[in-house]
Amino acid sequence: MPTRHFLSLMDLSTNEFRALIDRAIELKAETRAGKISTLMQGKTAVLVFEKSSTRTRVSFETGVGQFGGKSIFLAPSESHLGRGESIEDTARVLSRMANLIIMRTGAHERIETMAKFASVPVINGLSDFNHPCQLLADIQAYTEHRGDIRGKTVAWIGDGNNVCHSWMNAARQLDFKLNIATPEDHQPDTILIQQCADYISLTTDPREAVTESVLVVTDTWSGMGFEKEKKQRESIFGSYCVDEKLMQEAAPDALFMHCLPAYRGSEVTSGVIDGPQSIVWDEAENRLHAQKALMEFLLLEDAGN
Repeated sequence: MPTRHFLSLMDLSTNEFRALIDRAIELKAETRAGKISTLMQGKTAVLVFEKSSTRTRVSFETGVGQFGGKSIFLAPSESHLGRGESIEDTARVLSRMANLIIMRTGAHERIETMAKFASVPVINGLSDFNHPCQLLADIQAYTEHRGDIRGKTVAWIGDGNNVCHSWMNAARQLDFKLNIATPEDHQPDTILIQQCADYISLTTDPREAVTESVLVVTDTWSGMGFEKEKKQRESIFGSYCVDEKLMQEAAPDALFMHCLPAYRGSEVTSGVIDGPQSIVWDEAENRLHAQKALMEFLLLEDAGN
């Protein structure tokens, strides 16, 4: 069998996706109960991070440690990948020494190349195109608070970015409706819109998107790679702030999510992110538990090859 990688939610079947969420919830309970796992004893995960990170790095390194394994962090300045060595050669070398490769990069093609030439599982820790690990944590958080997301309506407010793309894939995987509100020139990827057409709707009006939504999700307007456009984007996205008034347009018990980091007063107000409808801190914690479930799944699949 070929090595299983996780570059997109579409690398999972719907049943595998749901099983991972169930397992993440179990692992969360086991962690809090002090149950120790030796799944990765004697194993190593290498984190190849070409972009900065807080939650992704800490959650993966902590998860590997809780499984009894070792992690090695490689920033561009700390490896020959940042000095011109090819991804192909790096993948071949790391596969001879490590059991998992977690990559955080810009162009999605870079992580596809890493997976093509690696003989151990490769996990997408973020690319410019998608962020599937974030969605595992998000769906886990929603499930813990409200149960099955199937048939529900979710609103995405802001930029049609990599996290939005993963929400689109989640909608077609788990059969829910995703209302996407973005400025006209900041819609999601055109091909992905076509692929997810049965599960999404597009609008430029945030209030239209949140109507009847049981979950409202946003992200920073100036993600990594767009820092120089911050002032311009603040002008473009000014009417897309998730504030208390917008949340009142959603379903009465609607939840709020943000993948973080959050820029309070821009894409979200402090009143919302710190308010009773917010589950962002559960969402953030779940990066640890969902990724442990993912690593367990991939390692056990790899062992069965």
